[in-house]
Amino acid sequence: MRAVFRLALLQARRDRGTLAAWILGIAGLGYAAATAVTTQFGEDNERAALISVAAASPAFLFLRGLPDGISSGAVTFFQGYSFTAVLAGLMSAFLVVRHTRGDEDQGRFELVGSTQVTRVSSLYATLLLGTCANVVLALAVAAGFIGAGLPVEGSFLAGAAVGAVGLFFMAAAALVAQLMPSARSANGTASALVGAAYLVRGAGDALGTADQSLLHVTAAWPSLLSPIGWGQRIRPFTEADMLPLLVIGAGTAVLAGVAVALRKSRDLGASYIAANEAGPGRAGAGLASMLGLAWRLQSGGLASWCIISAALGAVAGGLGPVVRDALEGNPSVAELMSRIVPGDAGLVDLFTTAMLGISGVLAAAAGIEAVLRLRAEEAAGRAELLLAVPASRLRWLGGTLAVAAITTTAVAASAGASAAVVLALSQAGGSSPGTVLAAALAHIPAALVFPAVTALVFALASRWSSAVGWGALAAALVLGQFGELLGLPTWLQDLSPFRHSSAMPVEAFHPEGALLMAAVAITAAAAAARLVRERDLAA
Repeated sequence: MRAVFRLALLQARRDRGTLAAWILGIAGLGYAAATAVTTQFGEDNERAALISVAAASPAFLFLRGLPDGISSGAVTFFQGYSFTAVLAGLMSAFLVVRHTRGDEDQGRFELVGSTQVTRVSSLYATLLLGTCANVVLALAVAAGFIGAGLPVEGSFLAGAAVGAVGLFFMAAAALVAQLMPSARSANGTASALVGAAYLVRGAGDALGTADQSLLHVTAAWPSLLSPIGWGQRIRPFTEADMLPLLVIGAGTAVLAGVAVALRKSRDLGASYIAANEAGPGRAGAGLASMLGLAWRLQSGGLASWCIISAALGAVAGGLGPVVRDALEGNPSVAELMSRIVPGDAGLVDLFTTAMLGISGVLAAAAGIEAVLRLRAEEAAGRAELLLAVPASRLRWLGGTLAVAAITTTAVAASAGASAAVVLALSQAGGSSPGTVLAAALAHIPAALVFPAVTALVFALASRWSSAVGWGALAAALVLGQFGELLGLPTWLQDLSPFRHSSAMPVEAFHPEGALLMAAVAITAAAAAARLVRERDLAA
């Protein structure tokens, strides 16, 4: 047991900066959201108006969660819980994969295993570190809520809800790390699980039933399939219920136990899902170029992202009839929403717009992951061998950027195409299939900014490319989702590239925003191409 504690301390030392940034960022977001609610919606009637609009909008329910009263704490939890829970899940997943499958890929496990420790000591240490990190996160979130003036008991329960979700995905990532053959595939799978939990929770909430007062919404059964959905059922600021915490805790224990059992029976470097290493004896003509090599390395990731995005689009289209029926079955909802978006088709378009906005985020994430392949190749020493042949660094970078741009475009198009087809088949109303597809494509210029900026940081300081790339995406989401709620100045909100995307089909296409984002992306990519030629390869 002593070895486990020492390994956990070593891992904590390596991660002290990263974990501090995650925890302070998530807690700071919670504090800012609570402060904004208490200051901007200080009166009961103001909060009641906000919650009524949210309860009547499936798009709002999908993005934020379940309204549960008009107290400051309840409104804060409704506004910020889902987003902070996703961040907690990603923090935990990345932490576990980094210290399990990532260390195996880098050869660190082989060094640790040569000492007098058991095969599962490192996994135990990682689970211990992840548990401590999520406990600290829960306390930090609670402290932020208390500092903003929310009730103490409810603040601790709200922090516990966020921390519990983080613990669940810590255990899920530990299991994924045993199954997948590499850190990259494990990170992708774990991140997809977090995203799927958010989408399933969103679908359950969008299908939920609002009461006559439009101040409370009861989620539909799909929400029960998501740990994020269970977490919001704690209802920390109204009628607190501890059962969801027990359910999440039980799921965490089961997943962690399975991960430990699999680690005991798995050889170092092996996996339960084998990598496809078989191939022809000679490379095809397409692999003779850097672009062809980049495409070969990234094609699997591209397919995965497109499938996820197409599923999102199908959900958007499938919920179209639900949005339509919500107006027909509830006159009070119809009356309220008619003041916001006139007509049945307008409400369907509003929901479609919100969902396709998420596809823009997925497209940006896919582009970032594609560019970060450069850093992985460089850190593993493969880039050094690759560039020993007569091939320029410009072609190396350019091939990856081209694939990143294709990936970004394909992911956005997949969501738009599937949404358009399902909406047309369901006859839910709203805009034409062509307009829906164009609405998804309108997010591409903004999404392209993120892989371009990631490439620029890679050219300047490759060690920071991952942190800056994903951090920029998270910052853009915060500015876009919470900028107005937090009362941030317009110029600061405009730093988010997504603010310059046209919200089609609710509004018309604005070419100036798309051209501006395209210019930013091209400029960043060109700067990266120049800088990467002038620096040494980094380990």
